[in-house]
Amino acid sequence: MSEEKLIDDKKEEQSPVNNIHRIEYEGKELILIGTAHVSKKSAEQVRETIEEEDPDTVCVELDKGRYDSIVNKKRWESMDIVKIIKEKRTTFLLVNLVLSSYQKRIAKQFGINSGAEMIEAVKTAEENDKKIVLADREIKTTFLRIWRTMSFWGKMKLLGIIIASIFSDEKISEEELEELKSGDMLNSALKELSDAFPELKRPLIDERDQYIANKLKHAPGKKIIAVLGAGHIPGIKEELKKEQDMKRITYVPPASNSLKIIGWSIPIIIASLIAATFFLNPPSGWEQIISWILWNGSMSALGTLIALGHPLSILTAFAVAPISSLNPVLAAGWFAGLVEALLRKPSVKDFEALSEDAMSFKGFWKNKVTRILLVVILANIGSVVGTTVGGAEVLRLFFGSL
Repeated sequence: MSEEKLIDDKKEEQSPVNNIHRIEYEGKELILIGTAHVSKKSAEQVRETIEEEDPDTVCVELDKGRYDSIVNKKRWESMDIVKIIKEKRTTFLLVNLVLSSYQKRIAKQFGINSGAEMIEAVKTAEENDKKIVLADREIKTTFLRIWRTMSFWGKMKLLGIIIASIFSDEKISEEELEELKSGDMLNSALKELSDAFPELKRPLIDERDQYIANKLKHAPGKKIIAVLGAGHIPGIKEELKKEQDMKRITYVPPASNSLKIIGWSIPIIIASLIAATFFLNPPSGWEQIISWILWNGSMSALGTLIALGHPLSILTAFAVAPISSLNPVLAAGWFAGLVEALLRKPSVKDFEALSEDAMSFKGFWKNKVTRILLVVILANIGSVVGTTVGGAEVLRLFFGSL
């Protein structure tokens, strides 16, 4: 299909407001509103544009999970933290909370709700009986496509950047915020992000541009309004000229086989070294076992302590880590987190305060929900450190017995 058939560039207009883009696409009129996500003026402009243009359909940069969070204000009350731990979704939930905390802090600075323009778009569409299309890819799919294609050190770097954002206290002026809607500053920021962390931009920005563009193409009706983050507008306009492989960009790659091989290789090597040392020098073999238990247990317990876990959670991490480090399907943090959840069960108040507490470093440690997540994550990180140091000690004692 030719580019001219896909999109008539001569009929593309950008409004004087500079963030409303009108595009003719195969007989449809697409009106793209670029927003700053935390701007009060963005929310007001969204309502005005929908009411004035009277579209058939309103597309919003939301997936089902984020849409449900808008319509179900009491979603946290139904969260089962024990189930989240058992399903190994603690990292995903923690990252999701941290990723939204910076945007919420900026929104709070201007006295509005984060994503107010998306909320306004949904409300206005419902009030005017318009079809609503959730145009963004599921955030879990995006996260898994990032996580499962990154190297171990890439994952550590990403977690470091995310956790560092908790400490951020950056403030910007409303004038700077409105400048973001032009797209120039956002494009510049995304280019810097791409240069510093190329693995992140493709699944986080480029693939979502492709997904959203495809959703806009297939949205019902002749006039469609799309409420989108300003940073996505240039990419989406380009993608409207192309065909998208939706099967590829919605595919969740399986966990890396190399990581599974490494995960099983480490305990086999450790066990083999200890057995060989016992054969060569039994006292050194016992020393290896004691070192392995102490390093694994103490580092995992230290991680739980840093998370301000309950004493029994700390003891659980110490007892389980030496065993779980020899079995890749287990993790000390899961057991410590389950004990923490049972001993300090979060109340409805904790779930209601979750969004607010996730906006500050202190809040992460104060809220019982996020503290459980921290216990799981930090106990596991401690166990990794303990495995590294304990494994090195096992290796040293083995060579010392030769």
